[in-house]
Amino acid sequence: MRIEARGWGWRHAGRQAWATRGLELRIEPGERVLLLGPSGAGKSTLLLGLAGLLDATGGAAEEGHLLLDEGPARRARDRVGIVFQDPETQLVMGRAGDDVALGLENRAVPTDAIWPRVDAALAAVDFPYPRDRSTNALSGGEKQRLALAGVLALRPGLLLLDEPTANLDPDGADHLREVLRSVLEHGGATMVLVEHRIDEVLPLIDRVIVLEPGGGIVADGDPLGVFRTQGSTLEEAGVWVPGHRVSPPPRRQRPPVETLVLAEGVGFAYPGAAASALVHAEAQVRSSEALAITGPNGTGKTTLALLLGGLLRPGSGVVVAGEALAPGHGHDPIWRWAPERLVGAIGSVFQEPEHQFLAGTALEELTIGPRRIGLSAAEARGRAVELLERLRLAHLAEANPFTLSGGEKRRLSVATALASAPAALILDEPTFGQDRRTWSEMLDLLAGLRDTGRAICFVSHDRDFVNALADRTLRLSPPAIGA
Repeated sequence: MRIEARGWGWRHAGRQAWATRGLELRIEPGERVLLLGPSGAGKSTLLLGLAGLLDATGGAAEEGHLLLDEGPARRARDRVGIVFQDPETQLVMGRAGDDVALGLENRAVPTDAIWPRVDAALAAVDFPYPRDRSTNALSGGEKQRLALAGVLALRPGLLLLDEPTANLDPDGADHLREVLRSVLEHGGATMVLVEHRIDEVLPLIDRVIVLEPGGGIVADGDPLGVFRTQGSTLEEAGVWVPGHRVSPPPRRQRPPVETLVLAEGVGFAYPGAAASALVHAEAQVRSSEALAITGPNGTGKTTLALLLGGLLRPGSGVVVAGEALAPGHGHDPIWRWAPERLVGAIGSVFQEPEHQFLAGTALEELTIGPRRIGLSAAEARGRAVELLERLRLAHLAEANPFTLSGGEKRRLSVATALASAPAALILDEPTFGQDRRTWSEMLDLLAGLRDTGRAICFVSHDRDFVNALADRTLRLSPPAIGA
């Protein structure tokens, strides 16, 4: 499909600033485009517009034209496939095979052709389960594979991918890129890809387009030419470029290490699941240290993070507080703590930021934790304003959290965990959706908290981030079959 933007702009409902404006763009059929730009530059908004999923009602505003094959994008939705940043928003059926089949049924594909296409799509993304696997039992990375399978089964003329490897382990990400290479070579679809792992996707693309916040294009051309001539400028603007250098934080004097949370022999099975998500895990979360939890998709990393944060009751084993976290109450099971006590001791950042948003504005969101632990309204507001400034979100103080970009949502979710000043911070994929600048700022922020005595525990597939921040690494393996 051919893409054309003629002075196109979009402003989300409830926002004063335009997500993008005055966009002039033409992409020819079959081109493979990497879309770059700092966090908040409008990359995801453009993908949603191309998918025909933006509705200019309820306070939203649109100007100009966004066209697919000379017609309005919203009229070509049946020829477009999109994989969102968050696969949770894309999966609607209870069983994996049914979810892939749904789109085919909606497009009136003959019944006898549906299931062969479902099976082929699941095989293409190396989905590790049969069709009847519950979608609620999947890890974040497995959900991402399933979402991609649902799109590939449709054989779209335009393929839109919003950070499709963000929730995948390195081997899974490599496999997905091979799948995309094969699909593009044999199907000839036009592709627009948003991705921060630049080095790995270069073989898939033939053009780079760099957006700037608020509208406009700052670079457009073949990848090697753009990065050779404008790489330094783009890097300074916060855009990821190939071969980016990661500087670890400076070494600082730290307070003595003390155990804050201890997990021994921990196991957990989700209701209705045929197998345990986690079996006999051991972990220590200690002050003045950063612990990285790594491993392939489906090994229970997110489950362990929720257990360490006191948000799940262990099915077996124990997760208890250390004496340093709960003086006089060491060895108390954390899952039994009242919310007021838990929020002041352990802050959790979920894999899907939307799961922890409760308020109508970013500023209000950041006052919830401080108010819960007893701060006055003025004190809570002051802490919220400080965090918004620190995480480059001050201009979004009155924005609805659900209207933020993926990277902005992630930073806000981190801020909500920090707002109550907990002694331990548990984060699930903290660098998801971050541009180069905010990635570095996240690294410096967490390293600074660690060096002043906080405990940092984070789940991540981001090897650069793990190498730069972690003092210890806990690598999980898949539970044994039948466990």
